[in-house]
Amino acid sequence: MELPFLALPGDLRRILPQARGQDGTASGTGPRALLRLLRIARPLVAELGDGIVAAVRQSRAEVVLLSTVVAPLGYQVAEAAGIPWAGVFPQPLFPTGDFGPVLVGGRSLGRTGNRLTGRFLESAAHPLYAGPVRDLRRELGLPRRSMAALQRTQQQRWPTFHGFSPTVVPRPADWPASQEVVGYWWPARQAGWTPPGEVEQFLAAGPAPVSIGFGSMAPGHGERLAGPVLAAVRAAGVRAVVQAGWSGLRVAEGPDVLSVGPMPHDWLFPRMAAVVHHCGAGTTAAGLRAGVPAVAVPVLADQPFWARRLHALGVAPVPVPLSKLTADRLAGALRSVTTDPRYAERAQAVAARLATEDGSARILRWLETPRPPS
Repeated sequence: MELPFLALPGDLRRILPQARGQDGTASGTGPRALLRLLRIARPLVAELGDGIVAAVRQSRAEVVLLSTVVAPLGYQVAEAAGIPWAGVFPQPLFPTGDFGPVLVGGRSLGRTGNRLTGRFLESAAHPLYAGPVRDLRRELGLPRRSMAALQRTQQQRWPTFHGFSPTVVPRPADWPASQEVVGYWWPARQAGWTPPGEVEQFLAAGPAPVSIGFGSMAPGHGERLAGPVLAAVRAAGVRAVVQAGWSGLRVAEGPDVLSVGPMPHDWLFPRMAAVVHHCGAGTTAAGLRAGVPAVAVPVLADQPFWARRLHALGVAPVPVPLSKLTADRLAGALRSVTTDPRYAERAQAVAARLATEDGSARILRWLETPRPPS
């Protein structure tokens, strides 16, 4: 089954540079950082409602799958269209006592504290969506209701599928039945893609290198990051493939360092000795799938949560937040993951478990299940 994708308005590149932690001078996690992220996301959220309406009408959708940022708006569109919806979330956002709220790092405050803080932060996002949701419901001819009432009914009327492995984050026992953990979803590689010749030559010229990249984080700060990264690579005595990402990270190339642009992680990571990354949900998953150790350099939102999970799984040393990144700290972490075989052994064991899971199968079964009209 192939599911269509339609573009929605909004550009994260406009707002991410304003988020705390991106310049490496302050922490990007915690309640204050989250509240700032919610404030700067307002223009993006304001654009999304009409885009979702247009996408549903253009595609004549019979069902919609809604991820985190679009879900509160998409619920309203699906309700008005009388079609089923399901959440498809890469992070465990529903409040639980098992761990602290993911978007502020996931640090535990005890079971009661975790649940209460999770519910508080959930309600803290209501002002971000209240206006757009109110306008959207009026435009769609739906009755006006409070955000709290809508959340209670719409989150649990249809399932929310979480696209991570229970090996990595076991399903919280206090979640309602509507919240399922189904396993990772893997993107298809672009048809006809082949690796650049210089990358294949670099890989063949010596031992497996490490991959270093920060994805969409630190936009525009590549020049500042280049010095510590190159110094760490040389101090650790490793070879490195350095990905530019949104930061524009590039380092002075030599026999042991190669700078590259975007590359499929499912091809690149299995050829690495370790992966240094920002711990976004997708990059974390790709590294685990590849069965290689990680060096976690989280920046904001859910990234510290995934960084802690990697360390708890034994596939990464203690995380090095971007705000505390130095050449010495990065070099020390690189030496650990490339010389201590326990990291690689544990990473391979986790990868073997992930290989037995099929996160897409559960969603396909749900899509193919006959159901009466709403």
